[in-house]
Amino acid sequence: MAAKKYFSSTRIAMIALFSALAAILYIFNFALPFAFPSFLEFRFSDVPVLIGTFALGPLSGCVIVVMMVLIKLVCVSTSTYFVGDVADILVGIALVIPVGLIYRRMRTFKGALLGLCVGSLLSTALAVVLNRFALVPAYVYLMFGGSWEPILGMMTPLFPSCTQENFYTFYLWAAVLPFNLLRCLVAALITLPVYKHISRAINRLNAKLAPKTQQTERSARLATARIVIGFVIVTLLLVFFAVLHYLLTQ
Repeated sequence: MAAKKYFSSTRIAMIALFSALAAILYIFNFALPFAFPSFLEFRFSDVPVLIGTFALGPLSGCVIVVMMVLIKLVCVSTSTYFVGDVADILVGIALVIPVGLIYRRMRTFKGALLGLCVGSLLSTALAVVLNRFALVPAYVYLMFGGSWEPILGMMTPLFPSCTQENFYTFYLWAAVLPFNLLRCLVAALITLPVYKHISRAINRLNAKLAPKTQQTERSARLATARIVIGFVIVTLLLVFFAVLHYLLTQ
C-alpha cells in the first residue's frame, strides 16, 4: 500500500517538473569573482529542488537532484570531467535529506526552518570535506595534468599570498565554506516564502489527478512496476546521452 501511494503517476510528474525547472536554473550559472574564485559558480537551482523536497519528501528530493544534473549533462555536457557534477549531486543530496526528513516529522514553519538549517550545515560540511580529499586533487589531476599553477592563478586575484602549501587554508575556509553557506542561505530565503503558495497548487493538482476508482492489489503493483521501470529507463537514457554528448564534444 505504501509503495502504491508513493510511486504514483502524479508524484513522477511532479518530480519531472521540478527536475526540469531545476535543470534550467542549474544551466544558467554565474561567477562572483569579486568574492570567490571564478570556478565556484552560483546558481538558483536549489530553490526548485527544495520546494520539490518539501512537497514530495526526501527521496523525491534526491531524485530531483540526480535528474537535474543528468539533464544538464545532456544539454551542455561537462567542463570538469564530471568532477563538479558528481560533487553537485552529493552536496545536493546532503542538503535535501535532512530538509525532507525533518519537515516530514514537523510540517510547520519551524520544521521547515530547522530542516533548512541542518541541511545547509551538512551540505556545507560535506562540500568542505569533498573539496579537501577528493574534488581538488581530482580536478588538478584531470584538468591540469597534476599542475597546480592554473588553479593557483585563479586564486591569487583574491588571495595574493596563496601558494600550493597554504592553498587549502585559503580555499576551504575563505571560499568553499562561505560560498556554500551563501548558496544555502539564498535558496532558503527564496524557498520559505514561496513554498506555501506552490504547495496549495500541488495539493489541488494531487486531488484532481488522484484515481477515482479503487485499484486491486495486483493492478496497483503492475502500475507501480511500470512507473518504476519507465523511470529507470529514462534515467539510463539520460546517462547514455550525457556520456555521448561528452564524447562527441571532446
